[in-house]
Amino acid sequence: MAHLIVHGGRPLSGRIIPSANKNAVLPILCATLLTREPLRIHGVPEITDVKKILELFRTLGSDVRMDFATGLLELRHEGTRFDPSIHRLPAEMRSSIMLAPPLLARFGVARIEDDVKGCTLGAREIDPHIEVLKSFGATIERSDDSLVIRSDGPLRATRHWLDYASVTTTENFVLCAALASGQSKLNNAASEPHVQEFCAFMETLGARISGIGTSQLTIDGVDSLSGGEFHLTEDFHEVATFLALGAITGGGVEVKNSAPDQFPLIDRTFAKFGVHVVHEDGWSKTKANGPLKVAEPFTRNVLQKVEAAPWPYLPVDLLPIFIALGVKAEGSVMFWNKVYDGALGWTGELSKFGAHVFLSDPHRLIAFGGKPLVPAQVESPYIIRVAIALLMLAASIEGRSMIHNATPIKRAHPRFVENLRMLGAEVEWTGGD
Repeated sequence: MAHLIVHGGRPLSGRIIPSANKNAVLPILCATLLTREPLRIHGVPEITDVKKILELFRTLGSDVRMDFATGLLELRHEGTRFDPSIHRLPAEMRSSIMLAPPLLARFGVARIEDDVKGCTLGAREIDPHIEVLKSFGATIERSDDSLVIRSDGPLRATRHWLDYASVTTTENFVLCAALASGQSKLNNAASEPHVQEFCAFMETLGARISGIGTSQLTIDGVDSLSGGEFHLTEDFHEVATFLALGAITGGGVEVKNSAPDQFPLIDRTFAKFGVHVVHEDGWSKTKANGPLKVAEPFTRNVLQKVEAAPWPYLPVDLLPIFIALGVKAEGSVMFWNKVYDGALGWTGELSKFGAHVFLSDPHRLIAFGGKPLVPAQVESPYIIRVAIALLMLAASIEGRSMIHNATPIKRAHPRFVENLRMLGAEVEWTGGD
């Protein structure tokens, strides 16, 4: 694991062009296996999970030409081969599970390793994915260390209602339905911006999808998918992250943002901490009138609160950065993660900075902000934006801090430290990968 050394107390200012959304890029890469035709994808970020999937493609015999300097990926799966007795899906990345439908469509067999996982956000079951695969006619065999999925012929269209609006399960349904015979329908579908971008890519290949951006998707299966060209858009997580870094350090960071229509609720959440977000001419920036301060609710006998849940709620992935703002801002606020049961276990590390926080239960945290903070050495769990939230606090406190085990940042944000230095931060990696 690599660590971050931060010399904080410097206002961060400048302009940033964010990378593409990891949560859109990875399912899109998985979906490319559905076609044998050539593809050109622009804006592919140099992150660890992308490298793992591209290396798998090379192992399977695909033609992969990746130029991270320009972000251009040229890809063709014409000569791809898969043998479940030999090939293994990348470990330690949740998106590996989305390789199963295209492998099933191409080769009639796929394999899911027992260690397919992502960030340490609590129990993340694969049962919803298995239910989807079975509903399309696949059979599941359990071995000692994996699940082997088989299909005798083309998948059959189905109707399915998810227990909850899972992003990856929704994407797996679309991956199965694209080439299934007949019309498939999914209720309680996830509708996050990265799901919409993934569906737009599928349409580029010739998939027939209606209801994009809603909780109900209808997919008419086609005989085959084509190649094509696709441009990835900026990651709204990274846009919000750099806006928050500017706000917490008292600086002024502007971030390129071509989709401000995704930000009304994010903007209102920033406003709860006294931060005003402005979107102009394709750029977003924050303005704070003085020190951060929690806005008092109109209902006087309740705490200000930030609730995170599946879109169109505030995204749970952004909750840690707002917890960092809540620790820094004067006032008290309750944070509520309505999805993951292990996503707030890291907040004890905040006390090392001098923060006053109280974990009410696995889903709710109260921050009593505005307390004097000191530099510290803290341990990050394997959660991308928790590492960033700890870094945000370190960057806002004068003195030397260290974020141990900050490697997860590299899974989503290429050139993260380089971008911070461009904004005036004094930060560096130390240790291994």
